[in-house]
Amino acid sequence: MRYLTALVEPAAGAFHPLGRELSAEPSIQREAIHHVELLDDGTVLLFAEGSGDRGRYEAIMRDSPHVVEYMVSGEERWTAVSQFEPTALARRTLELQRDAELVVETPIRFDADGAVRVTYLGDDAAFRELYETVNEAADIDFEVLETGEYDPDEASLARLLTTRQQEVLETAVEVGYYRTPREATLEDIAERVDVAPTTAGEHLRKIEERVFGALVS
Repeated sequence: MRYLTALVEPAAGAFHPLGRELSAEPSIQREAIHHVELLDDGTVLLFAEGSGDRGRYEAIMRDSPHVVEYMVSGEERWTAVSQFEPTALARRTLELQRDAELVVETPIRFDADGAVRVTYLGDDAAFRELYETVNEAADIDFEVLETGEYDPDEASLARLLTTRQQEVLETAVEVGYYRTPREATLEDIAERVDVAPTTAGEHLRKIEERVFGALVS
């Protein structure tokens, strides 16, 4: 079995008006999706994790015309099960995953800008179908980050990073950038991986955001 990790972002900023409203609310942080399923009646069942103002989250869910039912458990960090009416885009995305015989690895993480990082499990034929179908959709940006043989024993943190980011991180560790006291600079890392120091710094900021975000979630 192989895996493909992609960054998926609808052109409208969210797959659903409900998601867009939740992402725009500063008192709420959408952490991860642990399960999502298209039900036989055409609605979507979602098991997700969030943090922040639970009362504000419940108010948004209660007032949304798209929500059929929801339940929330927890306080500052909480989990929620919701059933809602999907948009055509959300339905098409879930149907694609089902029809292409792809398995989605959970949890699905949100990036800082609201895009979702999804790892699909399947074979190359299914990945080609997925890629061709998504590329035909003008309303979805689909960036392949990594693909390879799936190892269930591999640390999940490794799949958060692209091959280039793994190279930059390994170099930073090797030259002593993370030692105390620090034994290397961004210029040292940049020279080893043949990029500008500002590019090396940007890589490390993205690496730290993804890895630290996964550790505390």
